[in-house]
Amino acid sequence: MSSIPAPLQPLQAIGRSFLNIVRTTGAVAVFAGRAVLAVALPPWFPGQFARQLIGVGYLSLPVVGLTAAFTGAALALNIYTGGGRFNAEQIMPQIVALGITRELGPVLAALMLAGRVSAAFAAEIGAMRATEQIDALHTLSTDPFRYLIAPRLAAAVLVLPLLTVVADIIGIAGGWVVATRTLDFNATVYIRNTWDFLQSWDVVSGLIKAAVFGAIIALMGCYHGFNSSGGARGVGRATTNAVVSAAILIFAGDYLLTTVFTHT
Repeated sequence: MSSIPAPLQPLQAIGRSFLNIVRTTGAVAVFAGRAVLAVALPPWFPGQFARQLIGVGYLSLPVVGLTAAFTGAALALNIYTGGGRFNAEQIMPQIVALGITRELGPVLAALMLAGRVSAAFAAEIGAMRATEQIDALHTLSTDPFRYLIAPRLAAAVLVLPLLTVVADIIGIAGGWVVATRTLDFNATVYIRNTWDFLQSWDVVSGLIKAAVFGAIIALMGCYHGFNSSGGARGVGRATTNAVVSAAILIFAGDYLLTTVFTHT
């Protein structure tokens, strides 16, 4: 039987949960530090890096492009409907461009990669852990952080801003198609209003967010896969945890970065 009095047992549970959160946060921070050092210091594995560039970037283009196109189109319709209540339909191009470049472009691209890439990282590395391939790398005097983690982290940080640029262009184009084909906007005026309204910081702030989100996606996938246990069930659990934790941290990071950018 527990030596803790019954009235205090809920506090014990809260304290245990808090300690688990602190322990996990520290473990992730140490893992991230080792991963960053592995990216910065040789030896590097360019073959692994190139393979991750293709897997993370090129193969993610279709899902990111389709998501951005439909999001831009839906955003244009909703802004036009809401603006119509205040006779402000004509500001729709500016709001669509601002919403896509500063917020929806990087966030939606990151969420798509969290579902696709973070899960793939966790599953692949988790399977290697379950089949003792990571232990074999140690036997071959190869640092798993340099061979497995660093290429994935570098590829995600580099590729996600590029995918965000694509998402921005396609998202704005989706709004343009709906505005000109459905809402009777003049195509030339729409493009001119968008171009004149956007500032370079609107785009750059979104790209900074994307780089941070890329690091989150790679680290969560690699961390949960690297620390998985329990065979196939553990790999499945690691995959789920990687996607959920990456999505939560993307939203939290988006709020923090938006707060910082708003006050600068």
